[in-house]
Order: sequence, then C-alpha cells, then structure tokens
Amino acid sequence: MADATIIDGKAFAAGLRARVADGVAALKASHGVTPGLAVVLVGEDAASQVYVRSKERALVELGMNSFDHHEPADMAESDLLALIDRLNADPAVHGILVQLPLPRHIDTQKVLARIVPEKDADGFHVVNAGLLATGQPGAIVPCTPLGSLLLIRDTLGRDLKGKRALVLGRSNIVGKPMAQLLLQADCTVTMAHSRTADLPAECRRADILVAAVGRPEMVRGDWIKPGATVIDVGINRVPAVGINRVAAAEPGKTRLVGDVAFDEAVKVAGAITPVPGGVGPMTIACLMLNTLAAACRAAGAPVPEEAAL
Repeated sequence: MADATIIDGKAFAAGLRARVADGVAALKASHGVTPGLAVVLVGEDAASQVYVRSKERALVELGMNSFDHHEPADMAESDLLALIDRLNADPAVHGILVQLPLPRHIDTQKVLARIVPEKDADGFHVVNAGLLATGQPGAIVPCTPLGSLLLIRDTLGRDLKGKRALVLGRSNIVGKPMAQLLLQADCTVTMAHSRTADLPAECRRADILVAAVGRPEMVRGDWIKPGATVIDVGINRVPAVGINRVAAAEPGKTRLVGDVAFDEAVKVAGAITPVPGGVGPMTIACLMLNTLAAACRAAGAPVPEEAAL
C-alpha cells in the first residue's frame, strides 16, 4: 500500500485567505463596510504574543481593520469587562477575540460570556455552541474544527453521508464542536477520550479520525483503519532528536509533533495532515473567515459559503 496523501493545510489556507480577501473587497464595494476584528491580549505570554501578531498581520493583508488592545498582566477583571462592553457597542468592530490563556485572577468564562454572540469571532460563546449543537443557522463555529471540516471536505468531497467518524478529545474548543459538524454532515460519529474502553479498536472503525487529545503521538499506526482520513489537531513540543531522528539533538532543541505518530500513520492512512503545516494554518484563516461572515451578517449581505454551514 502506498503512503498516504499529505493534506497540505498551508496551501488550502492560502487559497481560503485569497477568497476571504475577495469577499472583503466585495463587501466594501457593495455596502461600504470594512470588516474589523478587535484582538485583546492581556499580559506578556510569549506564545500568545506571537500568535496575536500573526492574526493582526493577516487582518491587514486581507484588507480588514485590526483593533489591537494589548493590556498589562495586572489588568483588573472589571476593566477587561468594560473594554469588551465598549467593543460590543462599536459598529466598526464585527469580531472580538480575547487571546487565551488569561491571567489567573480573571474568570475566563465570565469574559467570554460578555462578548455578544454575533461578535464572538472564536465561536466559544454558549449561544454559538447551542446554535451549532441544534443545527440552527447563524452559528459562529470555532476556527480549528471549521478548518478541519474544510480540509476533510477538500479531501473526501462535500458528501460525507454515512461515513464513520471518530473524534478523539472532548474539549469545548475542538472536540465537541468537531463532533457536531460531522453529525451535521450526516456522519456516524463516535466521541472518544482517554477513558474510552479499547480506544485502539474504536479508532480502527473510523473512516475519518480527528485527533485532538493533546498527547504527543498517542495515536499509533496500528490504530488506524487502512485508507482512513486522519486529521491531526495536536501541536505538541517535544525534545528534538536530530535530523531524521538519527543525529544527536542539540541540548534544549525541540520539535513539533501531533497527537498521531505520523511516520507510522502515513503508511496506513489514505490521507493525513502533517504537523506542522496541516490544521494549524487553517485556524487563522478561519478566524478571518468568521470575521468576514460576522461583518456580512451585520450589513445584511450574503455570508461566504464556507462559513454558512
């Protein structure tokens, strides 16, 4: 059996960004509206700063407005809630994103709930979660599951009816919304986690396997059904072991791996996302898509097809 097709998330994300840029230009021309995203960063977390800068750069590249709020780590919760209230009331802001994690003295759920659902660019608000779970229109879908679904459809076609799908991981950010999206696509969906009995056997039944459990290379090659489509959401930093895992690694060097043992899985799966370069680039592209869709809804314009699930 030939090695699996490598799903190029970076290339797909570039195409999606181009389509979003076209949508932004069209909305400006038809309604005089420029989509705007407010990004709120509290504190000096290095990884969050890098991620926020990449979001802000993408907004500018696609012709959107970026409203940046970089706040000190000791910002009072009440001041953060007041900032969100101002952004909720600002008609130029169509999406609001509060970068996580927040400092410990701030109640994350209280902050996320303060964002009005129609501006919840990350799709974390309970109203958006409820709309997605009940299959109602207008839900803003979390970016990583949405990006994963778009990659699955690009690989297998839009019609996923009857396929067995397994989602490994039950987080509110990835696992649960991913399962809801696959259910809406008429897949037969199993949700699995670290306490699932005979997890390898459950995985082997899946035509579509989405791994989002946060454990480096947990899913082995012999867990995968031959020919299955594997979406690896995991991003785990582990010690490096040198080029091709042969040469001695430099002290302190690390590498990124997913939740799937790629070198084993690529010999069994039909298609698989790599880490990095798979799902990761789709997350920011889908954030841009969600912001455009929110601006379209606010202006009464048609929502991009890829966001209108």
